[in-house]
Amino acid sequence: MDVIRLLPDSVANQIAAGEVIQRPASVIKELVENAADAGATEIKIYVKDAGKTLIQVVDNGRGMSETDARMAFERHATSKIRKAEDLFSLSTMGFRGEALPSICAISQVELRTRTEDSQMGTRIVINGSQVETQEPCLCEKGTVISIRNLFYNLPARRKFLKSDSGELGHIMREFERMALVNNKIRISIDTGTRQIELRPGSMLQRINDLWKNNLNMQLIPIDVDTELVKIQGYVSRPEFARRRNALWHLIANGRHINHLKMHKVITGCFENLIATDTQPCYFIKIQVDPAEIDINIHPSKNEVKLERETEILSILGASVKAALGKFAATPQIDFDTDLVPVQQKGEGRPENPDIKVPSDYNPFDMGIGKGISPDAEAFPSSGSGGYQRYNPAENRSNVRNWDTLYNRFMNRQEENAREMMPVEGVLPSIDDNPTPPGKGCFQYGDKYIVTSTRSGIMIIDQHRAHLKILFEDCLRNVRRMEVTSQRILFPETIALDPEQQDALAHVQGELSAIGFSLEYEEDNKWSIAAVPAMISQSDARETVLRILESVREESDSFGTTPDPVNDIMERIALVMARSAAIVRGRRLSETEMETLVGQLLSLPDPSLTPSGKLIFTILDEDRLKSILS
Repeated sequence: MDVIRLLPDSVANQIAAGEVIQRPASVIKELVENAADAGATEIKIYVKDAGKTLIQVVDNGRGMSETDARMAFERHATSKIRKAEDLFSLSTMGFRGEALPSICAISQVELRTRTEDSQMGTRIVINGSQVETQEPCLCEKGTVISIRNLFYNLPARRKFLKSDSGELGHIMREFERMALVNNKIRISIDTGTRQIELRPGSMLQRINDLWKNNLNMQLIPIDVDTELVKIQGYVSRPEFARRRNALWHLIANGRHINHLKMHKVITGCFENLIATDTQPCYFIKIQVDPAEIDINIHPSKNEVKLERETEILSILGASVKAALGKFAATPQIDFDTDLVPVQQKGEGRPENPDIKVPSDYNPFDMGIGKGISPDAEAFPSSGSGGYQRYNPAENRSNVRNWDTLYNRFMNRQEENAREMMPVEGVLPSIDDNPTPPGKGCFQYGDKYIVTSTRSGIMIIDQHRAHLKILFEDCLRNVRRMEVTSQRILFPETIALDPEQQDALAHVQGELSAIGFSLEYEEDNKWSIAAVPAMISQSDARETVLRILESVREESDSFGTTPDPVNDIMERIALVMARSAAIVRGRRLSETEMETLVGQLLSLPDPSLTPSGKLIFTILDEDRLKSILS
């Protein structure tokens, strides 16, 4: 009996939609690309309920005839290519002919379009791939396409759409990419809570219009033209590297792409120029012969393969380094001085302190054991537990660098401590408290608190312990709305990009309820007038940015939890706790250690941090015997 059947077009389109249309932002991407391919000089985007209820894209492009308007919704119907060889000479954004039929399969679509030489336009209404209406209409030149009730016939898929804040974040990121690619087009978006209109202009003007904050003044231009590749764009100066929200934009042949190797090459050029926990921003356009690039890799068309990738990567790296060098972004070494310049803070302190060291000074003496020669066996070898001889030739470079010696020693101690920690996922149990709680505490490496219990030795990570205590206390106060607010004597100003503005709109009520006071000034700038008292000693600006970043990055989970409001409260409490928690490396008094241990063990679940990391471990007698045996 035959069991293989040909799927109906409606079902096939729904399956294809799963790859092409992942969320409302995907719809906007496909429709804007079609408008750009149609020669539009102005594109308007309207969004309602984060795209779940309505997405409308209006353009003034060429428009479509009655026949073309109907054919556009058929699978693999396209005006971009005619034969397979055309794939190697693509100059358009779209070419598959899958986007519109995929959108129609999962939504209710209305299209109005008219060409310049036609007096009447065409109106088509499609509901779940079924054409309901096709009739003449009056409309402006160009195309207006409205997408309503996205995923209405796929309830499981619609259920897994994120909250409005989460989907709006994806929409704004996609809008930024499309606006940057099409900088010669006037483009605007209206989300109901936010309106942005961008003028046509140069790439640098578009960058500044999108992200403001004088970002254009922080960039270094790149302009390289070779027979193989043409590279234009901008990278940020090293001093403006970011710890968060770094902007990475790669455009290949007019298409925004993700390319890990190119990203590594670009960021690698900043090695030793920026801090290890920061990243540069870059906006780079690459133009190659269409025959040298394959964009037919993924339905989203954001991945490419380059035929001569190695050579292009080399040229890209050389171009970025040349730009950094040309604009004096690389550090310079003065070979005429004996001392490395040291930047000092404070008035009246010299930049190069003149430290005179006696010729007979032996730092390894440390005032102890006078008369012991450097050849004496006085320094233990790492990891062996024994001793090794001091070799003056090997250690001469470290004689005056106490920081290096100390850091190496502490790193060895930390490695030993990590070996003693339990395997991840195996939680320590407390069947008895320290006796008495917290008494007999001492600090190891300014990072761990060590105390004793009836079961053995308890080792506590002081930062994680304080984080847990603050989180529970902050969450309790947040839920009760009992957080005390403290005014800032000199209010801090913070500039927010569109995504951060959307995140702020999502949690502004909760922020106000727990003690934050943010007042809008102008030009996307906000004034922080008050903060919760518990973080008054922390950086208010940094704390607000962390909260907004948490809301934006973790917004995918909003709306999927039974209590999304509580979910937001927990995230805010966690950021506030992280801002106020004591850091590793801080010396604690005996009283502080006793208080910390007592508060930790009074919690219902003291073993794990809010993110699930171990706070302490207990070394019982058997474990100690195995270590010492």
